[in-house]
Amino acid sequence: MRFFIDTANLDQIKEAQELGVLDGVTTNPSLMAKEGITGRENILKHYVDICTIVDGDVSAEVIATDFEGMVKEGEELAALHEQIVVKLPMIKDGIKAAKYFSDKGIKTNVTLVFSAGQALLAAKAGATYVSPFIGRLDDISTDGLSLIEEIRMIYDNYGYETEILAASVRHTMHIVNCAKIGADVMTGPLSAITGLLKHPLTDSGLAQFIADYQKGN
Repeated sequence: MRFFIDTANLDQIKEAQELGVLDGVTTNPSLMAKEGITGRENILKHYVDICTIVDGDVSAEVIATDFEGMVKEGEELAALHEQIVVKLPMIKDGIKAAKYFSDKGIKTNVTLVFSAGQALLAAKAGATYVSPFIGRLDDISTDGLSLIEEIRMIYDNYGYETEILAASVRHTMHIVNCAKIGADVMTGPLSAITGLLKHPLTDSGLAQFIADYQKGN
């Protein structure tokens, strides 16, 4: 499983990169605004800044909701850096745009996916990634992990190469459970990634090792 961090915060991206387990970044206009990044030129520059920190794919989201607008924005984003993946909404014109970019060899991430049928359409259109939002499904008392399982089964049945990018990951058990059921990638906050480090027995065991060593010195 590959680990992406879902943020526009450069310090958090650097910390995850330094940990040695980061494979990419996803972000969106809301995350940009949270960091005070507004205005088209500033946003584009920020995407490039992110690409200079990480080695893997960086999803950059279009704002347009019509086909022509998505193509124009997507081509501009893709031209910024070779690591950019054009992030498209799961709507009719978004699927058309995914097919357009796929035919041109430009990577895409179809986002805001909440059903297996939507994921099937994204794969048919040649999307590089499909992003089911498991946390948001959990928020409305629907099992987000079951959606990952359904998509995995469908993709395996037909050999689709589209990767399942589990999005809206909220905590460490989301990550562990997504790994169990075969998500290719997860994207979540730094806290969810570093949370995998934690276990009370690790802490108490290390404390005991140090205490025992100090007794003999």
